Amino acid sequence: MLHLPPARGNLYEAGNRQLCFTTHQRFLTRTARMGNDQNDQEELEQVVEEAGALLPPPALRPPPPRSVLAVDVGRRRIGLAGCDPLGISVRPLPPLQRKDRATDVARLRPLCLARGVAALVVGLPLLPNGKEGSQCRQCRRYGLTLARALALPLAWVDERYTSWAAEEATGLRADGSGRLDSAAAVLILRQWLAEGPEPRSPDQ
Repeated sequence: MLHLPPARGNLYEAGNRQLCFTTHQRFLTRTARMGNDQNDQEELEQVVEEAGALLPPPALRPPPPRSVLAVDVGRRRIGLAGCDPLGISVRPLPPLQRKDRATDVARLRPLCLARGVAALVVGLPLLPNGKEGSQCRQCRRYGLTLARALALPLAWVDERYTSWAAEEATGLRADGSGRLDSAAAVLILRQWLAEGPEPRSPDQ
C-alpha cells in the first residue's frame, strides 16, 4: 500500500511562503523610515495593502467527516482516493484509465455505492497566479459531469502543486501506471479534510 506523510497545510501556502517572506522584509524596511505626516501615512496604507494581499488565507473550519471520493483528473487517467466515514483513514484507490464520460461514470458508480460515497472532491490545477487555464476549465467541466451523473455534492480543491508534492513524498514518477495520479488524489483529499470547503450541489 502506498504511504504518504501527514498533510502539512495548504499546498498553495508552501508555494507562496517565500513571496510572503520577501514582502514582509519590504514592509519592515519601508515602515522603519516612515514618520507621521500625511504622505507617510498614505505610503503605510499602501504597504499594508500589498502585504495583506499576499498573506495565506485564514484557516478554514474542517468540514464534517463523511466518506468522500477525491478525483485528480488527467488527460489519460483519473487518480482516485477515498476516506472512511470518520475521515481518519485516507488511502489511494486504483486509478481509472479514461474513456468517454459515460463509460467513466459507469465504472465509478459501483465504486461510489460500495464505499458509501457521500461527496466528490475534485482538484483544480490552477495557474501559478491563481487563475484558471484551459486544463483547469476541462477539469471543472469533467467534475461537474461526474457530480451530476452520480447525484453527489461537489467540492473543489486547489491542486496546482499536488503532483510535485506527491512525487516528493512517494518517489513515484509519471510512468503511465496512474499510481502518481492516485497519490496526488490522496493529497487533494487530505487538504479537503483539513480545510474544506463544504460540498455543494453541482448546479449551485
